[in-house]
Amino acid sequence: MKNKKSLMAVAGIVVVALAAGVIYQQTGNKTDKYPSRDINMVVPWNPGGSTDLTGRALADAMGKSMGTNIVVTNTPGSGGSVGSLTVQKAEKDGYNILANGMLALTAMPVLGYTETTQKDWDFYLATFTPNVLAVRKDSPYQTAQELLDAMKANPDSITDGTGGMGSGGHLGIEVLCAETGLTYKHVPYEGGGKAITAALAGEVDFTSQLLVEMQDMFISGDMRALANFTAEDITLENGTVIPSILQFVPSLESKLPMGETTGIAVPKGEPDYVLEALDKAFDEALKSEDFLKFCETKGFIVNGMGRQEAAAYVDKLASTVTWTLYDCGVAAISPEEFGISR
Repeated sequence: MKNKKSLMAVAGIVVVALAAGVIYQQTGNKTDKYPSRDINMVVPWNPGGSTDLTGRALADAMGKSMGTNIVVTNTPGSGGSVGSLTVQKAEKDGYNILANGMLALTAMPVLGYTETTQKDWDFYLATFTPNVLAVRKDSPYQTAQELLDAMKANPDSITDGTGGMGSGGHLGIEVLCAETGLTYKHVPYEGGGKAITAALAGEVDFTSQLLVEMQDMFISGDMRALANFTAEDITLENGTVIPSILQFVPSLESKLPMGETTGIAVPKGEPDYVLEALDKAFDEALKSEDFLKFCETKGFIVNGMGRQEAAAYVDKLASTVTWTLYDCGVAAISPEEFGISR
């Protein structure tokens, strides 16, 4: 009997030890060993746009820092909401992250794409690039003034191709029109790359997309840059000068700069160990030689912000974006319905 009790006691200790081992192993797998497999980065736009470019550069730099592969998946549709919701609904384990532009993401609720707002995400912001009014090389518009005059003479007729409703390319032209009273015909595409292709093919009269998406074509001469949406002229490496939009619409000064801030977003509720690992990898990525070279080559401005600073920035941006779209009549849903104040 004594031996039997001893064996049972030993067995009990073994069971407890094994259970503890399983718990330790599971905890270790989820914390100490994160990431233990490839991470999926969703870009909710087609390849070739500013979000795709920044996302891929961050995936490479952060993957090297974390010792894993960050695999980019392009999931376009409905103004970036298809890919964004894919990440939002995924398991909160750190293996699905989103690369997106903040204008596009903050615009989604008032455009009716999703009920999620910026409050549902943690952000890591990496790059900024301004809007540029641009035309194909054989366009009749030689200057921004000629384009603006054509818009005035032909209300709702001059076509602008953008990366989609609420995209980085879209908001800039809406702010311009709100300030000047001009109107145009919006032709949305699924991503900046497709919008620029349409402009090159003559499907639209101009595009208000982002500098980094068109810089190479400005240098080659395939496209002509008419104005940039910052307060200063921009000089490209070949000497091409892109004048500030203020030369043509001085009253826009308080609204500038206009463009897209791009970075990484993860849904609220990710474990602390995931956020801490991403904090470290993002910080190292922004300092990496490869990422900085990418930004310099492509013309991105590095505006790195970690989670806390980014949250305040995106909250302010969400107010500007959503109320601009609502006041212009582009968005039918009031930002107030989502608790977004002016």
